[in-house]
Parts: sequence; structure tokens; C-alpha cells
Amino acid sequence: MEFTLKQIAEIVGGKILGNENLSVVSINTLQDATENELSFFGNPKYEHFIKDTKAAAILAPESMDFNNYKDKTFIAVKDPQVAYGKILNILNDIKLSKIKVFISPKATIEETVQLGKNVSIGHNVVIEENTTIGDNTKIMANVFIGQNVRIGKNCLIYPNVTIREDTIIGDDCILNPGVVLGGDGFGFVSEGEKVIKKPQLGYVEIGNNVEIGANTTVDRAALPSSKTYIGDNTKIDNLVMIAHNVHIGKNSTIVAQVGIAGSTTIGNHVTLAGQVGIVGHVKISDNVIIGAQAGVTNDIAPNQVVSGEPLQPYRRYLQTKAIIKKLPEIYATVKDLEKKINKKED
Repeated sequence: MEFTLKQIAEIVGGKILGNENLSVVSINTLQDATENELSFFGNPKYEHFIKDTKAAAILAPESMDFNNYKDKTFIAVKDPQVAYGKILNILNDIKLSKIKVFISPKATIEETVQLGKNVSIGHNVVIEENTTIGDNTKIMANVFIGQNVRIGKNCLIYPNVTIREDTIIGDDCILNPGVVLGGDGFGFVSEGEKVIKKPQLGYVEIGNNVEIGANTTVDRAALPSSKTYIGDNTKIDNLVMIAHNVHIGKNSTIVAQVGIAGSTTIGNHVTLAGQVGIVGHVKISDNVIIGAQAGVTNDIAPNQVVSGEPLQPYRRYLQTKAIIKKLPEIYATVKDLEKKINKKED
């Protein structure tokens, strides 16, 4: 599909600087873009690519000095990354609109299943009794959906997703390949030399506009009336483990390989960077940012930026890391001082 620069400027709220009569068909990086593609510049370390880029036009920050590139065409915007995201969303919507809306004859759908309008169900999908699926939801091949599941409107469920019984999913959600919702929580108790399983009888509830990355697992809650919950607009990366009875608020971001143990509460607008580990039964309050590979063992008050193991304020963590790098020199200095002290005592 072809877009004029005028159309793009209207979409992103930008101003065209240069040849406004150009058109583009896609978006690409500065170094790889062709003459019929749009590009974007948002990171100063890539500025050297602007000179030689073949892109028809470039999304760039309003604050940039455009006088150095008078031979290029720009769309000046407040935030190139946001503008770039808006264009990608339009391209993605076009791509998704091309998915054939059909119900595969190879799918297994129980008679009590209720399907909304324009639902698409791919090959080898299994949908069990008393499940409801909302309008315009697309379910791709090899998905399993258990009994009494409720899935909202406009959801996109990629291949090999497992949604176990009683799970509730809101509108406009995306489940990437290999997601498992409603698997058993890790509940066991020892009796002498035996390890006895404690069945997990609760459920999982996902809010609206939630995205869950590939091979992420969200365990069902332990007790029949309890739930593991993920709030509206929260985005979860690949390979994240969310245990039973965890509650995650709205507009939070959880990056790859995070592990959250059972009955932990995470507030709104929280960011967990890669490989953060959180013990069970703690509370992380609103507007908290936790740096990569941090270990969380206690509650965290609102509006904190923390990192490390043991957990500490982020600035303190950076100071500690800087000191750790100097430990060999510090150790050598201490040993030298010990020798000097010992000589004086002799």
C-alpha cells in the first residue's frame, strides 16, 4: 500500500521539510531503506547513516538541526519513536486484515461453544465446552482452549497457545506463540519422604489490550474462587514466568526472563527489566522501575528506581558496581598498607 508524505505527516502530527510530493510503501532503517521507503532517526549514535541513506524521507526530532542535510526530506515530529510506532501499527493492521476469516474443517469445536461475528479459527484448533469467543478474534493453528473460557473481541492468538479451563481474556489482547495461560501453579507439600501435589483450582484473568510474549506462562490461582490477574494495557515479553495468585496492575511492562513467585502484587506503571527475580508474597507499588537481574525479597514503596542484589537505589547500585571493578586494586592497596604497618611494628 502506498502512502504520501502528506498522509504520513497527518498520522504522526509532523511537518514535512523537503519534497512533500514523495510517496512511500514501507518503513526501514536508515542503512537499509530504499528510495520508496520511509526511515526514522531517534538515536544520536545513528546520525552518521543519514548522509548516505537512500530513504525517501526520514522521521526526525523537531529539535534536530536540519541545515546539515538540505538534500534530504524529513518529517519533523516530537518523538520519532512514537511516530515510527504509529506507522508500524498501520502496516500491521494492513497485514492482519489479509488473514483469511474462516473456520477450518480441521478444527474441533464443541457444540456449546459460542462464536462472535467474523471469528477466524485455524487448523487443528481445539475448543472445549461452554467457551465464548468475541467478535473479530483470530485464533491460529494448533491452539487449545479449554472449558468455560471467555475470550473478548479483536484478540489475536498465535499458533500453539494453550488456554486452560476457566480463563478470562479481555478485548484487544495478543497472545504470542507458545503462551500458556492457566497451567498449574507450583503447589506441593512434603509428608515424610513423599512430595504431595496441591491441586490448583483457581483461574487466570487477563484485562483489555494486554500482550503476552512467546513461551510466557501465567499459572492459575490456587483456590477455586481466586485468580491470577493481569491488568489492562500491561505488556509482557517472552519467557516470563508468572506464578499462582500474582496480581499485576495496569500499564506495566515486564521484560524477558522475569520470574514472579506466587501471591506477589505488582502495581500500576511498573517496569521489570530482564531477568528480575521476585520472591513470593511481596508488594511492588505503583511507578516502580526495577533494573535487570535484580533480586526482590521485600516490599517496594511507590516511585522507586532500584536495582541489584541485594536490592538498592539505582544510583547507589551504579556506585557499587563501579567500586566492584576496582576491588583488585583496592585489595592490593590494603595488602601493601598491611605490610607497611607490620614493618613499623617490627
